Amino acid sequence: MNHSYILTLSCPDRPGIVHAVSGFLLERGGNIEEAAQYNDPGTGLFFMRVQFGCDQLTYEDLKVQLQSFGEPFQMGWKLHATNQPLRTVILVSKEGHCLNDLLFRWKSGLLPVDIAAIVSNHREFYQLAASYNVPFHHIPVTAATKAQAEARQYEIIEAEKAELVVLARYMQILSDEMCRKLAGRAINIHHSFLPSFKGAKPYYQAHDRGVKLIGATAHYVTADLDEGPIIEQDVARVDHAHTVEALTAVGRDTESQVLARAVKWHGEHRVLVNGHRTVVFR
Repeated sequence: MNHSYILTLSCPDRPGIVHAVSGFLLERGGNIEEAAQYNDPGTGLFFMRVQFGCDQLTYEDLKVQLQSFGEPFQMGWKLHATNQPLRTVILVSKEGHCLNDLLFRWKSGLLPVDIAAIVSNHREFYQLAASYNVPFHHIPVTAATKAQAEARQYEIIEAEKAELVVLARYMQILSDEMCRKLAGRAINIHHSFLPSFKGAKPYYQAHDRGVKLIGATAHYVTADLDEGPIIEQDVARVDHAHTVEALTAVGRDTESQVLARAVKWHGEHRVLVNGHRTVVFR
């Protein structure tokens, strides 16, 4: 049986990296199925994603040999088996359009994730979760109980061995500590085309400014509110006749599509963080 893997890596740029990676895989019976690379002249860093088949070495053997291979290049790398979807926990509040969209795409086989649990500070979507046979955890959050609530959330994330946490319109600001614990594995959808209209009620802000385009932004969660590395964005055209409610309706569709693409690309290991930015190998 041919086992398929995805190798992602970054390191200081220099001649011969692609040749070296290709040679490493060839020597171990690897067959490259897809490859993409990018060198950032601003940072001097090189990024690469390679999907390959290999049946001569186990996953663990490959990891051991990659460790030795990468050291001379000062290479940071990750190896993933393509047949292992990412264990995922979704956080949501009272608006369920993104949650509903993700659940449908997941059950339809359109997302490379395995949704293990849904966590919410409200009860609205327990029936939706049950219809997909996904465990639902209601954890109320107040200013007085925020620390305890986050501790319980993190217990669930760890118990489910979640590699990805999706904030699908979870309308709570995570603490700095929680952001650090979830660094690189938490995706938020912001109902605005960041960096414009950050914070609360962006559609009201957009309507007040009379915008002609509204958008949505999927980004990694960091302690800096709405300023994490951006994965995906999109816009929709509106005009002076749109009320706040109409803007919101258009925006919800955009949010769902943008978040789904971000989750898909992350699940396919196509997103590499490059400082405050990302490299996305679509």
